[in-house]
Amino acid sequence: MIKVSVLYPNGEDKKFDMNYYLEKHVPLVQGKLGIALKKADVDQGLSGAGPGSQAIYLAMCHLYFDSVEAFQNSFGPNAKEFMADIPNFTNTQPVVQISEVKI
Repeated sequence: MIKVSVLYPNGEDKKFDMNYYLEKHVPLVQGKLGIALKKADVDQGLSGAGPGSQAIYLAMCHLYFDSVEAFQNSFGPNAKEFMADIPNFTNTQPVVQISEVKI
């Protein structure tokens, strides 16, 4: 199984509308990816490791697929639509990492 992590970096003047993300963007992604998407998790950043420190990421979304190919085949045809929706909930540029799930 693979995990595609979409990380939304925090920073000065960075904003993230979690309500829009959970109510509009995530359902859009889930609907378009269909059965290829096995699971999705969303995390909201609270703080860094030190007391009172800023979270490194405003939010993170983790999407699980059986394989890289399953991800690419379902995500690729919808990438433009997903990317076009980003300004509706954030002004930060997401970072994407694909990982193999070990445990």
